Amino acid sequence: MMKLWMAVLFLLIILMLLLLHLLALMKMFPLYVTSPLLFAAIYLTISLFTHKKTFRGFK
Repeated sequence: MMKLWMAVLFLLIILMLLLLHLLALMKMFPLYVTSPLLFAAIYLTISLFTHKKTFRGFK
């Protein structure tokens, strides 16, 4: 259930950043600010869903 809420939250963040990036492409907002934010949001979303919980043994 927690993963579903995280997915919805990240999807909303990505959509918001896409709209902000669209404004940046129209030169209403700095592009060098929105590009890293959009990249980070997409990266965190992908890493959230591909993270495997593996047992690495006792140390």
